[in-house]
Formats: sequence, structure tokens, C-alpha cells
Amino acid sequence: MTLVDLWIMMPFLIIGAGSLAVLIGGAFLPGRYLTGVGTAAALAAAWWALRTPPLPLAPFLGIAATPFARFFTVLFCLTAAAALLLSHSYNRRRNMPGEEYPATILFAALGMTVLAASVNLLTLFLGLEALTFAFYILTAFDRERPESSEAGMKYLLMGATAAAFIAFGMALIYAGTGTLELTAAMRPVFVPGGPAPLVAAGWGFLLVGIAFKVSLVPAHLWTPDVYQGSPPPVTAFLSTGSKAAAFAALLLLVPASATGASFLHAPLWVLSFLSMTVGNLAALRQRNLKRMLAYSSIAHMGYVALALTTGSVAGYVAVVLYLVAYTVTNLSAFGAIASLSGDAPLENIDDFRGIGRSRPFRGGMIALALFSLAGIPPTVGFMGKFAVFAAALRGGETVLAVIGILTAVVSVYYYMRVVVVLYSSETEPAASLPRLALPETVALAVTGLSILLFGLFPNRLLLLIEQIM
Repeated sequence: MTLVDLWIMMPFLIIGAGSLAVLIGGAFLPGRYLTGVGTAAALAAAWWALRTPPLPLAPFLGIAATPFARFFTVLFCLTAAAALLLSHSYNRRRNMPGEEYPATILFAALGMTVLAASVNLLTLFLGLEALTFAFYILTAFDRERPESSEAGMKYLLMGATAAAFIAFGMALIYAGTGTLELTAAMRPVFVPGGPAPLVAAGWGFLLVGIAFKVSLVPAHLWTPDVYQGSPPPVTAFLSTGSKAAAFAALLLLVPASATGASFLHAPLWVLSFLSMTVGNLAALRQRNLKRMLAYSSIAHMGYVALALTTGSVAGYVAVVLYLVAYTVTNLSAFGAIASLSGDAPLENIDDFRGIGRSRPFRGGMIALALFSLAGIPPTVGFMGKFAVFAAALRGGETVLAVIGILTAVVSVYYYMRVVVVLYSSETEPAASLPRLALPETVALAVTGLSILLFGLFPNRLLLLIEQIM
């Protein structure tokens, strides 16, 4: 191993060492201090990735510090830091103060960063499954709630099946191409004549597995139950980091410069259409806020798949922009829900009646997040939807873009219904609400400002994303 290899590995080493330090420190320090250690490790890894220039391939490691890897490493580390801050007080209220939780959050972040830096199929699969394995634990972490154990079991069973599909798909691609290296393995796939039947079958299995990871219809049935049963901070991390990581894997597998990828257009078109329509229509009927956000997340992933169908650089830029927008928005939404959840967690939409009046900061964060999810300016959600639909129209996907716009209009109803409930005349819910702690305040303030700043001034973010494609 050379110094260059060590330099490339530093963000991963920092996160891994942070996870081990949290586990060991649990024997000596109270649990409340370990959140700070985990947050510091995630921020340090993000800082190192920011100051690392693009470096050559580390052939023996299967990773590279490309601009793409650096961007997503920073995104994943900041997401993990926000999830840890949002979890701090919630875990104490739910009697989950142990060191296992922050260590598992960091382990999930490690899998995400390894995936983003992967240059061969093996490291990509290991990164994807490392983060999924961590979420098996996190979703079932609240052992006092039967719903959490049920969510963990459902996610485990479905996740194991998806992992089998992905592994078998990669095996077929390897059998058809003779290499695990991403560039070499994909080169014979994207040719004018299309891939060999064996490789095409491998891609079929691969798409099925990734469709599960990002909750695309028809591989979406686990999503509402897992979102509802998981602790809200875990749902915040699961709905953002894991989705962004899975789409990052797709972007690595199908670069924007690839030609001859037309065989992927039809399945992506169908997945996008079904996800946008089923997700939004199902969300209309929900009375549980977390289930409503779960079905809406299915629709949002359909919008991301819509941008992917274009196969253009503009479409891929829209994908990354939408992932950033969705990440900061969902962290704000589920983070505010977590901060309001005490001994009697708030579940139904009516449980939030009047919270915008009695708890203006947290109610405002939920409302702001819902405005962003609905795509209402000047939020970053509006910029994400605009980029997706503009790229789709320029790429010739007019029919699917129109369907997406119509379903986005439908979504405004169920998002605004919650906002109306938040600011209704009743000013106090039946259950007593916990006080807002400093770590939650910091995380919510940062995500809320990001929603507005990226919505008002998106140019720098767009230029940065264009440079990594």
C-alpha cells in the first residue's frame, strides 16, 4: 500500500475508527457523550474528503478519490452527522442511550462512502450491503416497541432477497464480461448492438435489487411498514442516505457518457411511471404521517428514475440535485417529528394539530419540509423538480414528464393538508411534548437553512454537480 492509497482511504479510516472508538468508549463514557464522538468523526471524514484533490486509482483497494466519490462522501457524512444529532435526545427519551446506535450509524456511513468511491463490482456490492446490514439493526433498535422489531424483520427478509438479486446479477455480468472492474465490465454492455443475453439477464436481476433499495414500484411494499415502525431518526437516515447511495450505484454503473444503453430505457420508464402514480395516489389515503411520507418517498424516487431515463448529462445532474434536495428535506421532516416524539410518539396526522402554533420552530420545520416535498418555491424541492422535468422534456420524455407534473400537482393536496392541521385552531395536542434540545436545534436549523439557500441560490450547487459528472 502506498501513501496515495492511504490518502484515498483516510475518510473511510476516520469513519471506521470513529465507529470503533464509540464502541470501545461505551465501556467508559455515558451514552450522551458518544453522539458527540460519532458526529465529530463524520464531520472530520467530510472535511478530509473536501480537501482531498482527485487522485489516481488505488488498484489494490478497488476505490478512487474521484470528484464523484468526494461529493457523495461529503453528502453521506453530513447526513450521518445530522442523523446522530437528531437521535441524541430521542434515544435518551426512549431509553436507547447505548454506544451501539451511533456506532451503527457510522458503519452505515462507511458503507455509503465505500460505495461512492467504488471502481469495481465487488467493492460496490460490499459497500451497498454494508449499509443495508446496518439498517437491519437500526430499524429494529427500539426493542420496547413491537412495531420496530416487526419493521426490522420485514426489512431483513426483503433486503436479503434484494441482495441475492444484486449478487446474482453482478455474477452474470462478470460471467459475460470476464472482469469486475466497472469501466471494463460496462464497456461491452453499452454498445450499439446491445449487451449479450447473459449480461442483459444480469442487468435485469440488478435492476430488481436496486429497485428494492430505492422503493420503486413494484418493489416498494416494505417501505410504509418500515418507515412507520422504525424510530423517526432512523427513518430520516434510511430515507435519505440509503436512497442516495443506491442511485449513486446506478450512476456509477451507467455513466452519462454511455452509448447503447437503450435496453435500460423501457424498464426505467415503467418503474418511474408506476412509482410516481402509485406513490402519490396511495399517499392521498393515509392518515398516518410517517406512512404518508413513505408513500410520497416512493413517488419521489419515481421522479429521480424519470431523470435517469433521459441518459443525458442534464438528466444525471438533475438526479444528483434531486437527491441533495430530498436529503435535506427529509432530514428536516423526520427530524422535527423525532423531536416531538416523547413517551407517546406522534403518529397520525391529527396528532400534529396545532403544533405549528404551540411549537412554532418545529412546526415550521415540518411545514417548510412539506413545502419543499411539494415542490413549492423558493425551496430546494422546487429546484429539484424543475431540473428533473426540464431534463425529461429536453431528453424527449414528454409523456412521462407530463405524467410526473400531474402527479406532482396531486401531491400538493396531501402535503398542504398536513400544513393546515399544523396551524389549526387547537394549540396543544393531548400528549405532552418534549423540549427541544441543542443538538436537535442545530440539525434542524442547518437543514432548514439548506432548504431555503439551495432553493434561492442553486447555481453553485449545480456547477459543483456538473463538475462531478
